[in-house]
Amino acid sequence: MSKTKETPRLLTQYRKEMVPKLKERFGYKNIMQVPAIEKISLNIGVGEATQDAKFLEGAVLDLTTITGQKAVTTKAKKSISNFKLRQGVPIGSRVTLRRERMYEFLDRLINMAIPRVRDFRGVKDSGFDGRGNFTMGIREQIIFPEINYDKVVKIRGMNITIVTTADTDEEAYELLKLFGMPFQKRESAAA
Repeated sequence: MSKTKETPRLLTQYRKEMVPKLKERFGYKNIMQVPAIEKISLNIGVGEATQDAKFLEGAVLDLTTITGQKAVTTKAKKSISNFKLRQGVPIGSRVTLRRERMYEFLDRLINMAIPRVRDFRGVKDSGFDGRGNFTMGIREQIIFPEINYDKVVKIRGMNITIVTTADTDEEAYELLKLFGMPFQKRESAAA
């Protein structure tokens, strides 16, 4: 008995609606020039893990629950005496999502998690790096519906990096906007 995987909603929408819009908007001659999302990386830094390993286990469990993929621990690259940090000590966790899982996570992030942020006024578009990649920070992991409030050891934030094949920030901005990323309104230069 074979399992048939259902194509994620955002991937279908990207192929049918977004590719023609982006092709028209930027005048691409080939469909392979159209920017796409390559991967999404999530990272939680846990500075308190040097004193108590329980905090790190909570971060790994939270990331695994949110993404549906096993999170790995990250270790300190250098020793820093001011932070009581030794080289090789676990200090965080991260996950890299690709393909279907990446689109499913992006769908949940845009349509379920971000609207649950208190006093939300939109995502700042200052997170672009000049090469078409976008990084945003989230202050509380509890905005994701998968997280059980009762089992949260500590409320902590995370960084989410969306890596695209776009060459410029403008192309990546348009791509993410078509996916439904709720960016803040841009200030016009004339105002």
